[in-house]
This record gives sequence, C-alpha cells and structure tokens, in this order.
Amino acid sequence: QVQLEESGGGLVQAGDSLRLSCVASRFTLSNFAMAWFRQAPGKEREFVAAIAWSSGRSAYADSVKGRFTISRDNAKNSAYLQMNSLKPEDTAVYYCAADYRASVASGDRAYRYWGQGTQVTVSS
Repeated sequence: QVQLEESGGGLVQAGDSLRLSCVASRFTLSNFAMAWFRQAPGKEREFVAAIAWSSGRSAYADSVKGRFTISRDNAKNSAYLQMNSLKPEDTAVYYCAADYRASVASGDRAYRYWGQGTQVTVSS
C-alpha cells in the first residue's frame, strides 16, 4: 500500500511563496504519477498539478500556470509543489495523490492513493 505524507503548508501573505512536499513510501518507481489537488471550504476538490515520474512531464491547472511548479526527486521519493505569487484564492487544503500510471491525469479518480492534506492560508 502506497503511503503519502505532505508537509510545508502554513499561513502566508499574498505575494509570498511556499513549497509543499510529498514523500511517498511503499511503491515502485516505474509508471508512477503524482499530483496535487486542493479543496477550499465549501468548494469541490480541484486539480492543481501533476507529474509523471519516469518522463517528468507535468500538467497544471490554468489557475496556477506560471505561478506553481511541480517537481520530483527520485532519490528522496518526493514530489514538490513550489507556489509563488500566492493569492488569497489559493487558500485551501492541499492534497498529494499518486497512482501507478505512465501519464499525468487531472481527474481525482485517476489516483487511488492520497495523503492527509496540508493547510495553506494566504492572507490579503
């Protein structure tokens, strides 16, 4: 069973940066993809970014393109979400998700494994 653990959330001001981390355990590296989703109070969970482990190909939601960057570190079994120029509307619980798949996907049903989430709050 794949296990995911997020960290790096916090309270920041608009325009600040944060880096979220997701450490994965109990998985094999081949055909693996990781993604970040977020859920704001009263809203549905939405896709943020995803990365394919082998190819490094990534995908982003339009709302974060140019501000967020997803990356991975094979040696540390970790994926990261660098968030720059944060806005109050980025406030949400951010979840790391993963599954065995060669390509990235933006639908949450594509990922069976989920972390517990980390809170990101951006004040104006």
